[in-house]
Amino acid sequence: MNLHEYQAKELLARYGIPVPPGKVAYTADEAKAIASEYGDTVVIKAQVHTGGRGKAGGVKLAKTPEEAREKASQILGLNIKGFITKKVLVGKAVDIAKEYYAGLILDRVTQRVVLMLSKEGGIDIEEVAATRPEAIIKYPVNPATGLRAFEARELLKQAGMEGNLGKLAAMLVQLYQAYVGIDASTAEINPLVITAQGEVVAADAKIVLDDNALYRHPDLSRLREAEAEHPLEVEASNYGFAYVKLEGSVGIIGNGAGLVMYTLDLVNRSGGKPANFLDIGGGAKADIVYNAIKVVCKDPDVKGIFINIFGGITRADEVAKGVIQAMEDGILTKPVAMRVAGTAEEEAKKLLEGKLVYMYPNSIDAAKAIVDMVNGGAK
Repeated sequence: MNLHEYQAKELLARYGIPVPPGKVAYTADEAKAIASEYGDTVVIKAQVHTGGRGKAGGVKLAKTPEEAREKASQILGLNIKGFITKKVLVGKAVDIAKEYYAGLILDRVTQRVVLMLSKEGGIDIEEVAATRPEAIIKYPVNPATGLRAFEARELLKQAGMEGNLGKLAAMLVQLYQAYVGIDASTAEINPLVITAQGEVVAADAKIVLDDNALYRHPDLSRLREAEAEHPLEVEASNYGFAYVKLEGSVGIIGNGAGLVMYTLDLVNRSGGKPANFLDIGGGAKADIVYNAIKVVCKDPDVKGIFINIFGGITRADEVAKGVIQAMEDGILTKPVAMRVAGTAEEEAKKLLEGKLVYMYPNSIDAAKAIVDMVNGGAK
């Protein structure tokens, strides 16, 4: 479950992490009133569940209350990657001397929480990872001990981060405690700011909670805002399967999170960009497959679909029936590359004979084919 920046900061503050004063405004006049209360330069940020707010015009500085009202009116209603801005965070601007990055993610390969640090904060960390991976320090935390201050200080030195290392290390320990305490899957501070006065502040924060652990945190469950999530993610949730909207053009449908992640990787390696993550789960019947296709096809960015199925408790012929029904109803009109293996594999292939579905013997060939189709190449 994604949290807004202001919600993430409130949670971090519970664990002792300093955050700039800020309040949420739903109207331009409310933003003006908050700016008047602070009596100083404020930063106004769109509160939407997506990145790239700054590039989209969703982050602006205001030096006066009237300017805050004007800037807030420009941001409210702004469409940022399909998310309409309905509220803004009005916070006191921070006097920045240095900007760093700190984040925690769960690495399923090492089965540990991994701390990531970089002295290149304030920018897209994914861009840094892609172009300068050496600029990011990664450290798997021992779950038996948690992150300890002396470890944090040593990692800060390795990352080339300067300032009061004691304060920085303390913040990293608090971030780890928050991550574990709220059952997060991602927790980032970007930028982690050293102010001109030498203070350490979480100027921006991102937290994603583990949906499977929300039953342990009823107070956090209440933070979910269905209207703030992508409409397709809400629809998929209502159908009972996992869907995450991405920014590519290749729709992905698979069964099992591991297989779907592998499929995303294959598309990336083949030169394409996945448009979504969609896991129909185990034992899915034709109606689930039908609804999954319906959700994927509603995304205008999708130019083709890769269906990757390994039949265990999921029967491949049930998947084929869902595909055929979607085609007959005029829902599925985009090119489809499909790989099926396992239970009822042969039955599925017979059902799909003569249909506009391109079948491939393995996932690698299917990934290359759908990328070619989407890019206008051969099938």
